[in-house]
Amino acid sequence: MPMSLTDKIAIVTGASRGIGRAIAIKLAREGALVCGLARNREALAETVRLAEESGGKVQAYPCDISDTAGVAELFKSIVKEHGGVHILVNNAGITRDNLLMRMRVDEWDEVIQTNLKGSFNTCQGVIRQMVKQKQGRIINITSVVGIIGQPGQTNYAASKAGLIGFTKSLAKELASRNITVNAVAPGFVTTDMTDELSEELKNDATRAIPLGRFGQPEEIADAVAFLATDNAGYITGHVLQVDGGIAM
Repeated sequence: MPMSLTDKIAIVTGASRGIGRAIAIKLAREGALVCGLARNREALAETVRLAEESGGKVQAYPCDISDTAGVAELFKSIVKEHGGVHILVNNAGITRDNLLMRMRVDEWDEVIQTNLKGSFNTCQGVIRQMVKQKQGRIINITSVVGIIGQPGQTNYAASKAGLIGFTKSLAKELASRNITVNAVAPGFVTTDMTDELSEELKNDATRAIPLGRFGQPEEIADAVAFLATDNAGYITGHVLQVDGGIAM
């Protein structure tokens, strides 16, 4: 069965850079009309431009997904404008790395608010419409850090591990309505975030990856696109690790 998302409406959070940008462009290239959400308007505009160059269509919606009321209002307008929503990809995420003994409360709260509460907000924003349609795909971008842990990232790991439990629980709630809920857990991927790592840390990480390299954002996007299609209709509550084998 060929992979096609023609006539589907997709929402992708954190679509302004890195993995989120690659996902938005990939889904658009496969035929979906993508609503790209992020706080950075200029970076979102660049995603729109790159998608158009590849033959797809992304519309920009500046948004802070930790704002519950703002997300609810925006999602109502998206459904009204496009007549529905078929795919939600929760990709938006931040890090505020620090050892726990030094971690400030705001560093903890910011990560949980965006990475975990943000997905709660967006899922609540689409569930009623997906139930009404009797069809939907929700894909949450977690991380291998939520599976294996990482020093200095207790806040990030907690948010991503929480997202895995959230995914499995929501999958059980929605399965009878023909709505699947899955997660993709990237390992080390070449993005702005990993570019900030020291060369020593990059080399150590590469040695720990059985495939011997960092992944590319497009490789994560390919996995997300598959889970968004009818090809993945019998997969739900699953965590797909796209990590070069580091968490096997």
